[in-house]
Amino acid sequence: MTRAARTVRGDGTVIAGKARGGRTVYGGAVGVLMLETRFPRIPGDMGNALTWPFPMHFKVVRGASPDRVVRQQADGLLDAFKEAANELVEAGADGLTTTCGFLSLMQGELAEHVRVPVATSSLQQVSMVNATLPPRQRCGVVTVSAPDLTPAHLAAAGAPPDTPVVGTENGRELSRVMVGDEPELDVLAAEADVVEASLALLGADATVGALVLECTNMPPYAAAVQRATGVPVYDIVSFICWFQSGLRPRGFA
Repeated sequence: MTRAARTVRGDGTVIAGKARGGRTVYGGAVGVLMLETRFPRIPGDMGNALTWPFPMHFKVVRGASPDRVVRQQADGLLDAFKEAANELVEAGADGLTTTCGFLSLMQGELAEHVRVPVATSSLQQVSMVNATLPPRQRCGVVTVSAPDLTPAHLAAAGAPPDTPVVGTENGRELSRVMVGDEPELDVLAAEADVVEASLALLGADATVGALVLECTNMPPYAAAVQRATGVPVYDIVSFICWFQSGLRPRGFA
């Protein structure tokens, strides 16, 4: 392609003679609605920018603490999430996600409000993973708090209500730090919590042939879970990489 034949799309991609503006920030397709937290976000965590192989927009939703979102079902926060979603779209995001799988409860409202693709929760992968598995196998879910993950959360994500679920709340580190919003994390102990919960689920239910990690803080441990269990493991990073690939398809010469 010659220089004279070039142009630039709204996302900044060169495709034929003129550049078109209208945004504040260019190059990032996905906007992330962040919980307001202080716990560590290590590489692999959704809220760590180093996790992503492409640019992202981030916006903190004030008042959206882990306890309020997980244990109180984000009660009273919908308007704050809508306002933050508006700001991300106005800044240049073509699709939105969140940093908590429990926000599947807002999937319909947010998608209708902003009218761009929305992927609130890693749980939205469950039905897709089920479709890939052999007969009589199904996907299980590992969550930060099994008592708080209701059939309503699963239904809002399009997952079967009888999906097998296990939580890390009986471990000693991950759930305590994430839901309690503690400022320090023992990474090896957190990994052990996720691995042990995953093994417990597979031991309790022989139909489980793959896992989805609900919690957006669990991707750093996905590889360890896969090695320990021997089954496919999906998380918010796998989901949003898929999501982003539709918003910005790879070009080929």
